[in-house]
Amino acid sequence: MTDSASTFDLHRPGLLRVAYRMLGSMSDAEDVIQEAYIRWAQAERAAVRVPAAFLRRIVTRLCLDHLKSARVRREAYDGPWLPEPVVEEEPVEDVTLPLMLALERLSPLERAAFLLHDVFGESFEDIAASIDRDAAACRQLASRARTNVRKERARYTVDHEHGLEIASAFFQASQGQGTGHLGALLAEDVRFHADGGGKRPAVARILEGAHVVRRALIAITRLREGRPKLVRYGFVNGLPGFVTREPDGMLQTTALLIEDGLIRAIYVTRNPDKLRHLERTMH
Repeated sequence: MTDSASTFDLHRPGLLRVAYRMLGSMSDAEDVIQEAYIRWAQAERAAVRVPAAFLRRIVTRLCLDHLKSARVRREAYDGPWLPEPVVEEEPVEDVTLPLMLALERLSPLERAAFLLHDVFGESFEDIAASIDRDAAACRQLASRARTNVRKERARYTVDHEHGLEIASAFFQASQGQGTGHLGALLAEDVRFHADGGGKRPAVARILEGAHVVRRALIAITRLREGRPKLVRYGFVNGLPGFVTREPDGMLQTTALLIEDGLIRAIYVTRNPDKLRHLERTMH
């Protein structure tokens, strides 16, 4: 059993990356990894030639099963939906937040084929074994997915240091410390997404346009009882951003899509269910 656990632990980080990018939820991904370990522990390992491929197959199938029910829950979601935020010191740019949102438009099989091939570099033959389709069908699924997400994947973002400088300027301006500078930071077609999940107050729809977004941010600042405390700057799902402790005591993440030195999209996650995993590491 010790060898079983050590082999699984060796592959756990990679399996968690696959599950999170498939599901957009760290808590759901951790549940999938736990179930995968149970299945691994019960497997006849003498028949397993390549543990990594065997484990990816288990995780992929568990994710596909989960996505069937997740899609129903997503359709009934209260307000805009965002993936659970992952905050890192350095950006992991293989799947950024806009791309994760674009993946939501794909069928579960398209998502699996695209991620496993284009992001994780698996062959279509291996993917075929994971999703019970032949290699030609997997190639077609990945191609369709690639067409659907091409725009989001091709986007160019600023250099990391400059991105964090813009994130800092946005944080200061949006907290009432120079709200007049907000307009200079926003692209004309900026979009504002706020995910409260019906659990905390949040803008109920996606806002569009610099004038509308600026007015909303100023209104939020005025209505807020007290000021948020900055916890840290970092990269939220690959985008420059920051984590704050809000006046109600709860965490909040803000991620910024930046192009040509201007903020093209703002993603705010307030749903406490999606921030629980951050509470374990940030105080």
